[in-house]
Amino acid sequence: MDRRLMTRRRAPARTVSCDALVIGSGAGGAVAALELARAGHPTVVLEEGPRTTTAELAASAPAANLRRLYRDAGLTPILGSPVIPYGEGRCVGGSTVVNGGLLWAPPDALLDRWARVMGTTDYRAERLAGHLSTVSERLGAGEQPHGDGNADSRLLAEAADALGWRWSAARRAAPGCRHLNRCPTGCPGGAKRSMLVSYLPEAERYGAVIEPGTRAVLLRHDGRTVHRVSALGGPDGRTRIDYRPRTVFLAAGSVGSALLLQRSGIHARTAGRAMGFHVNFRLVARFADPVHAGRGTIFTAQLREFEDLGIHVMPANLTPGSLAAALAGHGPAVVNPLLADLPRVAVYTVQVRMSGRVAVRHLPGGGRSLRHRMAPYDRGLLRFALGRAARLLFRAGAVELYPPCTSVLRSESAAREFAVRADPRSWDLVCVHAMASCPMGWSALGGVCDQHGRPYGFTNLRLCDASVLPGPAGLSPQGTVMAFAHEIAARYLSSPPQVPTRRHCDSDTPS
Repeated sequence: MDRRLMTRRRAPARTVSCDALVIGSGAGGAVAALELARAGHPTVVLEEGPRTTTAELAASAPAANLRRLYRDAGLTPILGSPVIPYGEGRCVGGSTVVNGGLLWAPPDALLDRWARVMGTTDYRAERLAGHLSTVSERLGAGEQPHGDGNADSRLLAEAADALGWRWSAARRAAPGCRHLNRCPTGCPGGAKRSMLVSYLPEAERYGAVIEPGTRAVLLRHDGRTVHRVSALGGPDGRTRIDYRPRTVFLAAGSVGSALLLQRSGIHARTAGRAMGFHVNFRLVARFADPVHAGRGTIFTAQLREFEDLGIHVMPANLTPGSLAAALAGHGPAVVNPLLADLPRVAVYTVQVRMSGRVAVRHLPGGGRSLRHRMAPYDRGLLRFALGRAARLLFRAGAVELYPPCTSVLRSESAAREFAVRADPRSWDLVCVHAMASCPMGWSALGGVCDQHGRPYGFTNLRLCDASVLPGPAGLSPQGTVMAFAHEIAARYLSSPPQVPTRRHCDSDTPS
């Protein structure tokens, strides 16, 4: 339990009654909020972080937005070898405010595999198609054209064609994108249809109430029904608030949802035990001719040739700050000349689905521990991904590549040799996609919740965020998360639970 809550246990608390309480306002929570409010349910949405506006995003420097909109400024450590910084949004709208707005449909084969392995037979492609269509329409998703800029994406697509490799135009929820090149720190032009500017305002029009700066600390239950949710909020973040909902939708993110279940004594041994994740590493490419990679958006083309392996290659937003971050393992002798030659430099992201898992644990006093163990297969997969990405970029015209460690590669043959001998445990890796910490599926295989999103044994608690995915998606997961959340909300609305009257003998402590 959070010590601040314990020390204030006897202090007067504001009590809020509502029909539905949604904890978290990202891709899953926003869906639940809108669908519940639209159906006439008095709905309250709790968000730990602040609320921002497009005007504030435009007026603030990217570094300031990074500190304000991400948990731990995007540097939450996943311990292991190597230590991997994890970035997740902590603001109204969640990570949808600070991502690239990519909206991919989950591959049919992935959903079929989850159905076979975990028993999620009601979440096959034909069942989710309608939800994905709804999401796409509401967010104005479509293929992003190259436009006048995005030469880094053009080069990727041309090189893929030359190699006979499959690529796709980026499908983004950013109609009218003005190529302001600040996607990871919030869209300053308002084109990206994050939950902040789409689902949540619509939910408010139907009567939903969003409470920023409010953190759920404990779910109080009797082993089958959540009767109260204790939270901390107010201007100082210390005011104790008790929420008394008829039903709770937990959407605090893959890490946050698992931690809240653990603190509350709900499936504490299995929630968060084996969280799936993707890692990214960056390749800095210097070209013979100017690329002007800063003129464009995050990317307009993505390599998907190795999608079955969970590997994607794509350009990244380029600014002097992002270039310096990508070269963090290099000294000034490398960084300064590349900054001076910025028009001929581009940064590419290689995203890899990991087979290993992250253990998420709640620590006494309110802390958290995230720890991974990189499997030998993952080390081989990362080396393979680097070798294929290097081949692609040299074919695109790169004359130098800077991998995620202190090396420089000046030919495809050098890249092949490096990929064979390199140890990814010394690379600079990052993670921005975590999922499947409380997976839907058979309990005997580690499943925490059923196909209604209910943790086994509970009647009025549902999970509806990335934590419920049966495994790592292998591609940007926002579309998958929102489709699952729509299905979970629809199931609830078709037959809402009858919450039993609280008995005098029911315990107020976690079971």
